[in-house]
Amino acid sequence: MSDITKSTIIKLHDHGPLRVKGPVTVLDAEGNAFEITRKSFFLCRCGASRNKPFCDGSHNEVGFRADERAEGL
Repeated sequence: MSDITKSTIIKLHDHGPLRVKGPVTVLDAEGNAFEITRKSFFLCRCGASRNKPFCDGSHNEVGFRADERAEGL
């Protein structure tokens, strides 16, 4: 198995959420972990989800637009 298949991948979807795939812990502001049972899930980045921090598809309703491309940091 290559190193990339063991790591966590976060993919930005055009005009949509962040897809998280792989082992990760998501904490709230107080440090409490969300229970995540799926191998991959979507995080909201439009701010309109009624299930924050997870995506519920609200980006489609609010017309969220974003299409960033990777550049060096």
